[in-house]
Amino acid sequence: MRLLRALLRGASPAGLPQQVDFYARFSPSPLSMKQFLDFGSENACEKTSFMFLRQELPVRLANIMKEISLLPDNLLKTPSVQLVQSWYVQSLQEILDFKEKSAEDSEVIHRFTDTVITIRNRHNDVIPTMAQGVIEYKESFGVDPVTCQNVQYFLDRFYMSRISIRMLLNQHSLLFGGKIKVNPAHPKHIGSINPNCNVVEVIKDGYENAKRLCDLYYMSSPKLVLEELNAKSSGQPIQVVYVPSHLYHMVFELFKNAMRATMEHYTDGSVYPPIQVHVTLGNEDLTVKISDRGGGVPMRKIDGLFNYMYSTAPRPRVETSRATPLAGFGYGLPISRLYAQYFQGDLKLYSLEGYGTDAVIYIKALSTESIERLPVYNKSAWKHYVENHEADDWCVPSSEPKDMTTFRSI
Repeated sequence: MRLLRALLRGASPAGLPQQVDFYARFSPSPLSMKQFLDFGSENACEKTSFMFLRQELPVRLANIMKEISLLPDNLLKTPSVQLVQSWYVQSLQEILDFKEKSAEDSEVIHRFTDTVITIRNRHNDVIPTMAQGVIEYKESFGVDPVTCQNVQYFLDRFYMSRISIRMLLNQHSLLFGGKIKVNPAHPKHIGSINPNCNVVEVIKDGYENAKRLCDLYYMSSPKLVLEELNAKSSGQPIQVVYVPSHLYHMVFELFKNAMRATMEHYTDGSVYPPIQVHVTLGNEDLTVKISDRGGGVPMRKIDGLFNYMYSTAPRPRVETSRATPLAGFGYGLPISRLYAQYFQGDLKLYSLEGYGTDAVIYIKALSTESIERLPVYNKSAWKHYVENHEADDWCVPSSEPKDMTTFRSI
């Protein structure tokens, strides 16, 4: 908290720390996919969006800023985390500048939209920059189980908050930020949402791009075998109301992992088994299962695949490169799971060591049930950071079983 307040004092008016405390007392207002859709349709109103965002964005920013301040001091002092904090401070101040502005002034509305676009662009590199901060901390101080648990808890919430804030910024900027109100590349999209997202098309797009990477690195790639079942409307394409870029991010990441595992499991250059995808639409869920025969992973490593602090991927170069590697910060799976969970879905891994892995994406089939999942700063969240974690109430097996021949009764 001391570091955050120093940033607030040094970069902004004296009243901003109090504004953070004030807005953090409110809970964010989650929106459903249907609400996003209804608002962005023919009756889309820039004035209404302005009035909502100038209240909602400070709440979402302040809630997560309070949690940032509860991180370990040594993590907060890393240059990368300080940079991220400065972005949040600056963005909050820019939104609060419109707090007392008239919603009837068209010039104010126009400047607000420009500000939203500026904030969105400023936060483009939040994920790799925060990841770099975690690396800096690990290399300088190492990690212990309690810190690891706290950082895992925080990063899930921080990145989920970032996804939600970006969703709001994207919707406003795409609907109102250009002279052309209809995106010629995606004329049926409402902002970033496709009311009739063709799931199979997005999956094939993700596969083709992952395949190009795999061909570049391994000179070959597994084929795709895809089956779809529309249990709601037999014979019809599977379509849902969804954000195609979110689905693409998930399947692209899963295809990269499946291809990498397959290519490295079959190193003799034999015929590579295909990646099998099953897509099913039911009354409540859309389910996508991606199955590979890349040898799987042991059960004890499954949780670690979603852990930000224990990535096995080599440290990536910070500078931008045209060639995207098949492994980076190791954040692909945990971020993909957050995209799935953002609208009340999920992403799960089921592995058969020695055979392969099934990755399953669950998405709500109904837009009324696809509601934002948002972190809120409250007493429960505060306790997670500041209270000592209790000892496990189950025995922890030692690596070496006790030698019973040396046991003596008391």
